[in-house]
Amino acid sequence: MLQHIFSISVLGLMFVVATVLPVNMGVLAFAGAFLVGTCVAGMPAKGIMAGFPADLFLTLAGITYLFAVAQNNGTIDWLVRLAVRAVGGRIAAIPWIMFLIAAGLTAVGAVSPAAVAIIAPIALGFAARYGINPLLMGLMVIHGAQGGGFSPISIYGGITNKIVQKAGLPLSETATALASLGVNLAVAAGLFVALGGLRLMRKSAVPVPAPQASADGVLAMTPPFGTPPFGAQMFAEAEAGREERLTMARAGSAMVAGDGRAAGNAADSAPAGLYQYLTVAGLAALAILTLYFKLDIGFVSLTIALLLTLMAPELQKRALTQVSWPEIMLIVGVSTYVAVMDKMGTIDFVGHSVAGLTSPLMAALLLCFVGAVVSAFASSTAVLGSLIPLAVPFLQGSDVSAIGFIAAMAVSSTIVDVSPFSTNGALVLANAQGVDRQAFFRKLMVYGAAVTVVAPVVLWFVFVVL
Repeated sequence: MLQHIFSISVLGLMFVVATVLPVNMGVLAFAGAFLVGTCVAGMPAKGIMAGFPADLFLTLAGITYLFAVAQNNGTIDWLVRLAVRAVGGRIAAIPWIMFLIAAGLTAVGAVSPAAVAIIAPIALGFAARYGINPLLMGLMVIHGAQGGGFSPISIYGGITNKIVQKAGLPLSETATALASLGVNLAVAAGLFVALGGLRLMRKSAVPVPAPQASADGVLAMTPPFGTPPFGAQMFAEAEAGREERLTMARAGSAMVAGDGRAAGNAADSAPAGLYQYLTVAGLAALAILTLYFKLDIGFVSLTIALLLTLMAPELQKRALTQVSWPEIMLIVGVSTYVAVMDKMGTIDFVGHSVAGLTSPLMAALLLCFVGAVVSAFASSTAVLGSLIPLAVPFLQGSDVSAIGFIAAMAVSSTIVDVSPFSTNGALVLANAQGVDRQAFFRKLMVYGAAVTVVAPVVLWFVFVVL
């Protein structure tokens, strides 16, 4: 029993260190897998490496590489411009357009912080330009990114589905995806009503005076205090990069500056080229080949990305460096450590202990709470990778629906990313214009705390109890 308690304590220590210090949790997990596996469990190096999730690594690398290619060739910018132009003068539709764009980006493979880093500067620029509540706009972007995050070809979806499949639990990719989208859509609708969205329906498209640009042409939406906060969440800086965020900020600035039109510059009217159309076709092919023909998403996404790269190798020479390597390191590192815990028997020990202390229903609620609280400060992907396997023993042979629990756990562990201590919340805080930052921070913190407390209970009741 002591070795199980020790391995669990090491996992908890990893979360604490990665939250307090700018250290990638994946590196901590690899070191922990080596030390615990060798010194505590007596495992050889080959036994430890056998837990490395090669299929998950390929999935993450392929999807993020394809998304980097689509971003570099202007396809993402073009799709954003089309969506914004489609709303015309309907100001009330802009928050929903941003919600849908963010959801679409994560649904086709963008990491959630990367999607928020792209959309937040543009969305909050619109908020400042047209007098939309910046808290409403920022939260709509985050909930949109989280809403699309569990599609079968997304990062979160790929991680969760592979972990569930490996654990031998019943798998319903559609149920988890629809649960995430439905919950975030319902929350977004409530926020729209509570934060002034109904008033926007009676408001004309008359912009307020545009913010003054600085000497380099970047408006106030450029992050005023640099890199978002700390800990495991620092991987977002490597995912999006300060240079990319500044580029998107300039793009957003151009869209909200000028004569008051939402898309009144030359860049907005630039037509798409053959490359953009082929990229969209590639994303559609990814969905068809993986969902209907059941081909491996990692190999398919890498192949499509390679074909698009060969069309413009000079343009895409930086695409591989834009892959979310810190995020990938985090996920595969935690998965490797969890594999070591599994071989040690710790997973079964924890599951049976939790089930023995309370009923399976209460155990499910407890794990949802743990996932929500930890994710509010640390990495949601790490939480999904470590907590779902812990639930396997008490889910087997109990009346608790495994599909319902996975949906509740998945949404509980990601919806809390509205916290200002997470990457998504920090990006919204950094890009808000014309606000008292301390007051805005407090609003985000209060909202994040409320979601962390309420969401696990509601999700547990809806997906597990009912």
